[in-house]
Amino acid sequence: QVQLVESGGGLVQAGGSLRLSCAASGNIFSINTMAWYRQAPGKQRELVATITSSGITNHANSVKGRFTISRDNAKNTVYLQMNSLKPEDTAVYYCNVVAKSPGIPITTRNYWGQGTQVTVSS
Repeated sequence: QVQLVESGGGLVQAGGSLRLSCAASGNIFSINTMAWYRQAPGKQRELVATITSSGITNHANSVKGRFTISRDNAKNTVYLQMNSLKPEDTAVYYCNVVAKSPGIPITTRNYWGQGTQVTVSS
């Protein structure tokens, strides 16, 4: 009912930048919290950043000052601007969206993007 499509991943050198995008589409009534997670090989998935419907953001300490989450409500899109990338940022990045869809009954669900690979070389 709701689909998330991620883009923007790739291979960069340490100190470089990438901008990830995640666009939501489908039968959407409203979108609440949007977030980015990441998972490196052999490690658990971790929360990177969140942004509420009112624009309040929160970033993990490991990325604070380097990454910035933002959203464009008109496009149902969430972004993650990543600067000063480090090799330890290498991971698959997933967007997550809490969305409400009209229907009988109206439903609120949590949706995940397909993941996009970010690789930072030293």
